[in-house]
Parts: sequence; C-alpha cells; structure tokens
Amino acid sequence: MSGTQWQLNPAGLRRPTPAAPGGSAVRGALDPRTGVVILLAASIAIMGPGGIRYVPAALAAGVLLALYERAWRRAIGLPAAAVAAAVVAYLLPRLAPWPVLGIVGVTAEFTLRLVAVGGIAAHLAQTVTPTRFTAALRSARVPSAFTVSGAVMLRFVPTILAEAKAVRDAMRLRGLGGLPAMLRRPVRSIEYFIVPLMASSLRSAEDLSASALLRGLGSQPRPTSIHPPKFGLPDVVALLGAMLLAGATVLTGGWG
Repeated sequence: MSGTQWQLNPAGLRRPTPAAPGGSAVRGALDPRTGVVILLAASIAIMGPGGIRYVPAALAAGVLLALYERAWRRAIGLPAAAVAAAVVAYLLPRLAPWPVLGIVGVTAEFTLRLVAVGGIAAHLAQTVTPTRFTAALRSARVPSAFTVSGAVMLRFVPTILAEAKAVRDAMRLRGLGGLPAMLRRPVRSIEYFIVPLMASSLRSAEDLSASALLRGLGSQPRPTSIHPPKFGLPDVVALLGAMLLAGATVLTGGWG
C-alpha cells in the first residue's frame, strides 16, 4: 500500500490525501517502542512480589494514555474497575472472616493488578497496527521471533474476540445462548460455543500465516518501511511521566 487515503471532493472526483505520519491514522498513537517499554516495566513491577504498591503508577499511566488517545470510556472505566476490585479485595474479607471471602479477596487483588496493566495494553492494542509494530521493533534490533509473535497477537486476538461475539450472537438467535440456557444445559452450551470458535480460529490462523508469508515476515532480507517510526515529544513525555509516577509511588509506599 502506498499509505495514501482517498476522499470525494465536492465535484464527485476522487483525490488522494496524505495519510497520517507513521502510517497510522489513529489519533493519539505513541511510538510502539514507547508503549512496549511502559507495558513491560509495568508488568514486571506489578506482577512481582509486593507489586501492589506499583498499581497506582500503572493505573495513572493507563488513564493518561487513554486521555491522550481520547478514549473517554476507558479513562473513566479504569479507575472505576480498580476501585471496585480494591473494595472487594480489602474491605469484603474484613466484613466477615470467611474462607470463601478470603479466596474472593485474593482473586480481586490479582484482578486489580490486571486492570492496571490492562489499561496500557488496551492503548497498544487500539493504536498500534501490526505494520507499525513490526517496523518499530525491527528498527530497535529486536529478534524476529519476538517481532513476528507480537504482530500475530495484535492481529489474532481482535479477530478471535470478533469471532466469539459472532458465535454468541448466533447462539442467541437459535435460543442456545444466554444465562438461562447455560444453567439448563451447561455442557451443551459450552460445546456449541467452543467448537465453532475453534473452527473459526483455525481458519483465521491459516489466513494470518498466508498474510505473513506475503508480507515477507519469514524472509532473510530486511524489509523496508514506507513510514519509519520515529520518537516524538509525546513519547518523551509519556516515558518521563511513567518514570515520575513510578518514583512517586515507590517513595510514598503505594498501597502496600
């Protein structure tokens, strides 16, 4: 593709318009390398021992990225989900010292960590295309095994989610979906959902493999990019902001 978009002028003639810099028309898109660094740092810090103290910094970074992307629902939903998970994790077990509530509290604590990391991952999934992702990681001299795997995941996960939604809608049209049908016949409902989803996943995997071969992902020569990725001022601000938030969280002790 030439990276050119087309639109109609008032006379009805089609004329080319330049695409967005970096080959992406997504508003608020950071450099993929910036997002990957922030995501890896947040994941390592939060999922490690005592990582709950780093949750505020990662959550604030996810909210700031959502605001920069102008994803208002995510900017509101992340703090709401974090507060709900924190209430279940820390307040619910204190109301009644039951073993079941203790298990629920531990699960909610890990959910809180996943919510903090998920905000950054959602920004990457929404703003970074596989083409920009592979181009950025190639310029950073990342091995092709990690580059190709990450690009496939960026393309495969949204496809599987769309297929799962389509299977669920088809089951509801046939009266097989929904909570009542799941409670009446749980084994059959799971079978009707898993089998079509696995078949569609195999077809999607074959299509992705063919697309990867056509794009030369397995070739030895280094492919070129029409829009080479470049660091900009938003990337510097995002990295500095993440470092400042992480430092402030460590100094104040976080939630630990």
